[in-house]
Amino acid sequence: ETVDSLVHQAENHTQAVLLHTYCDLASPAAAPIGEFFTDVGLFVLGSELSLEEASHRFFDALFPLVYERLVEPGLSRLSPPYAECVRMACRDLAPYGRAPSRLAAHISRASLPGRVFLQALHLGVEVINTTDHIQLSRECRRGLLRMSYCPHCQGLTASKPCMGYCLNVVRGCLASLAEVDTHWREFVRSLETLSTRMHGAQDLEQVLLGVHELVRDTVAHAQRSAPRLSAQVHRVCGYPSRQPEQVSSVQHGLAGQDSIPLKEVIRNTEDTLSNRRKEFISSLRLYRAFYGGLADQLCVSELASADGLACWNGADVGKR
Repeated sequence: ETVDSLVHQAENHTQAVLLHTYCDLASPAAAPIGEFFTDVGLFVLGSELSLEEASHRFFDALFPLVYERLVEPGLSRLSPPYAECVRMACRDLAPYGRAPSRLAAHISRASLPGRVFLQALHLGVEVINTTDHIQLSRECRRGLLRMSYCPHCQGLTASKPCMGYCLNVVRGCLASLAEVDTHWREFVRSLETLSTRMHGAQDLEQVLLGVHELVRDTVAHAQRSAPRLSAQVHRVCGYPSRQPEQVSSVQHGLAGQDSIPLKEVIRNTEDTLSNRRKEFISSLRLYRAFYGGLADQLCVSELASADGLACWNGADVGKR
């Protein structure tokens, strides 16, 4: 849920920055932006889709909008067939340089530890669910029966088993879980190590919330290359038949940004992916020895008698 929320924040921030910088571009660009971040969210959560292809599709869809509003602003909108020609010519004309590949590489590199982390959590859930339904052997059930109910035959209904006796019986019952202990400890340690790597270029939060800067700079790069792009598009798609209309202020690019207030994306600084991850690791650390110490926990908290009290040792009652 936190990852999904982060992707939506990055999408909203990108949309807000385009609205601030190129107000005429923001509304029609909303759909391509939404589709791109949907793909990003699926990729981060484990989908095998090509992020490189998703990035190119996004910038391809953006190119007709950039062309009609920034490269040749002030004219009527492109006809659908001409806009499709411009879109299909995008990769050959490379109006954004290597930006599409660079964006995909940044997100992919930052997503890899997160994808592994989420896959590891699913594995942990499977381990817990499997060990939650352990089958007790016949010998174990007989041992528990003797430990808990044999003193009742002597009228000692209030006595509990001594600690040493309890540990011997319960550890025997949970021997199979004790075998999981070494691997569980390594699992927790590996999650801790992986979590410490998720910073800088591998901090998914930092990278996704910086996508807007790359998109803005990429659009600005295409606008600065307007004469070259215009000539290239004319050579590939011909000259569009359009009627002049009132010149939009967007042709000045950044010139109009002072009059358009940027809506700040409100974020809860405590409810971040990084904080959630650190809180989770801290809580998981408390259960590092869970499987190895389960018998001790059961005897101390529920089954065995407290120190100094009379207890059942398997034969009679005494203080142990």
